[in-house]
Amino acid sequence: MHIDDALKARKSIRAFRHDPVPLDLVKEILETASLSPSGTNVQPWKVHVVAGEARQKLIEEVLAHRETSPADAGAEFTRVSKRKEPFLSRMRKLGKDMYSLLGIPKGDQAANWRQWGRNYEFFDAPVGLIFSVDKDLGPMGFVDIGIYMQTLMLVAKSRGLDTCAQGAWNNYWSVTRRILDIPEEEYIVCGMSLGYADETAPVNTLVSEREPLSSFASFRGFD
Repeated sequence: MHIDDALKARKSIRAFRHDPVPLDLVKEILETASLSPSGTNVQPWKVHVVAGEARQKLIEEVLAHRETSPADAGAEFTRVSKRKEPFLSRMRKLGKDMYSLLGIPKGDQAANWRQWGRNYEFFDAPVGLIFSVDKDLGPMGFVDIGIYMQTLMLVAKSRGLDTCAQGAWNNYWSVTRRILDIPEEEYIVCGMSLGYADETAPVNTLVSEREPLSSFASFRGFD
C-alpha cells in the first residue's frame, strides 16, 4: 500500500471483529514502526502488548476499578489544558457525529458512561497496546512516542489491520501499572486497539473532518 493510500484509509476504529491477530504479524508491525525518528535517537517508546487471558485480566481489573472508584480517573501527568476555539468546536463536532452514529442522545449520562467504558475493552479488538515512556525525558518523550504511534498505525493499515489510539488508557493508570508491572519510572501515556474493523458497525463509518491547509500552514521565502 502506498503511504498516501494508508494515510487516507486510516481512521479511528471503535468496533472490531474478534478475529485473532498472529503474534508474528504484531511483532512485525511494532518492529517496522521502530524505524520512526526520535530526538537524538533516544527511541523512548515502550509498548506493552496484551492478548488472550492477559488482555481479559487487564480489561476486567480496570473496569472493576472504574465502577468502584470513578473519581480516580485522571492521568499521572498534566493531560488537558483549557480548551478554547477553534479546538473546542472541532472536539464537539466529532463527539456529536460519533454519538449520533452510536444512537446516544445528548445528555444521556448512563449511555455516555457505558460508551466511554468501551475504551477499556479495546473496543473488542483482540490486541491491546499500552504505551509508556520514561518520566525523566519530559515533553519531548511524548513527541517521540507520538511519532512512533503514528508510524505504527500506518504500518498496521498497510497490512490490512485497523487501530484506535486511546488517551483514555492514561486514566486509572495505577491499575494498569499493577497488572502489567510497568515501572514507577515510566508514565503510562495512552493505549491503542489493534485488530480488524467490524465493517457492519455504524460508528466505523465516521470520518473526522480535516482542516484546510490554509488554516494551519504559513509559507515564507518562496518565489
